[in-house]
Amino acid sequence: MRVVSWNVNGIRAVLKKEFAHSFETMAADIMCFQETKAQCDQVAEAIGNIEGFHLVSHSAVKKGYSGTAILSKQQPISVQYGLGIEEHDQEGRVIAAEFEQFILVTVYTPNSGSELKRLSYRQEWDAAFLAHVQKLEEKKPVLVCGDLNVAHKDIDLARPKPNYNKSAGYMQQEIDGIDNLSKAGFIDTFRMHYPDQATYSWWSYRAGARQRNVGWRIDYFLASKEMAPMVSDAHIYTDILGSDHCPVSVELTLS
Repeated sequence: MRVVSWNVNGIRAVLKKEFAHSFETMAADIMCFQETKAQCDQVAEAIGNIEGFHLVSHSAVKKGYSGTAILSKQQPISVQYGLGIEEHDQEGRVIAAEFEQFILVTVYTPNSGSELKRLSYRQEWDAAFLAHVQKLEEKKPVLVCGDLNVAHKDIDLARPKPNYNKSAGYMQQEIDGIDNLSKAGFIDTFRMHYPDQATYSWWSYRAGARQRNVGWRIDYFLASKEMAPMVSDAHIYTDILGSDHCPVSVELTLS
């Protein structure tokens, strides 16, 4: 089974940019989207009825902002939207879809902002999200995917020193958030398979950053301890365009 995750930076925009070809190329059994920037009915209208796939989506109260969605060949057994905390559930950032052998969580973590205005809120979010996935883990193995809006280690961004504790996405408080997921047993599946490979998933639109590969790896698949042995490979599709992020994926070997 192949699971793909992609921050599309607007589902309606990416569908105009060779999405059908990209979708076919990746051959996903499950595809998760972040930053759909659309209401649920708009997501359904934009994607249309892709034969053989079921769609679930979660939109923000604010129109044209945030939002997540999952397309899957198998219909989920159950779906849970949000964290169950009203303060955190206004922006459509989390969907948990239960399948036979695991629970898949797609997440679009809040960005701390260019002036770090949401950094303190981000810390509250990270704690609430960790508690949420740990609760889900009590039921089944958990696979978390999405845009976590943080580079975990120096290898995960092209210019670590100028950005450390100065830029959103590489503040120590944000790093602590992903460290806490790691301490709770959630394993970075790309690093599990490629510990020394510097490959990025997001590039600024400024100054030709993508062409120069001045990027950040902020899109992840994290597997709980029970889930990790099921992850046989991981991939980052740096050649697929259409967003400032590229898709990332894992291959699952399920018994």
